[in-house]
Amino acid sequence: MDNTQGKWPDHVGILALEIVVPSTYVNQTDLEVHGGVSKGKYTIGLGQERMAFCSDCEYVVSLCLTAVSLLMQRTRTSYSDIGRLEVGTETPVDKSKSIKSMLMCLFDNCNNVEGVDSTNACYGGTAALFNSIAWLESSAWDCIYQIYNKGI
Repeated sequence: MDNTQGKWPDHVGILALEIVVPSTYVNQTDLEVHGGVSKGKYTIGLGQERMAFCSDCEYVVSLCLTAVSLLMQRTRTSYSDIGRLEVGTETPVDKSKSIKSMLMCLFDNCNNVEGVDSTNACYGGTAALFNSIAWLESSAWDCIYQIYNKGI
């Protein structure tokens, strides 16, 4: 990227989005009753109708693997065209290995993919998005794609 003369790259933005939501959920009205909280605490206060959760056959990495592979297939993007993989989550796997490292199994022999996990309650996804934007605006960006992956 050449921004030495105040010129920013053209056509920078979001190419596509993919979302994978577990099919199992709890109705928030039922949860309000079960939890003995005031009516509307979750439905009105948080604006939630349902809260999805993983089955015993799913976890944050499987959801992220599915989202990344669907995104790559749908956009017909080559894994070798990805320069950064940013994961935002509030759910670390076991705190010893990053989700990004586990997603790299999709990238075959692509060893030059920058990235990081941002794990921080409700802010992990926002932090990953801000990191993605900062990377695109920096001299580190080499005009190749980045995947921003918001885990659960």
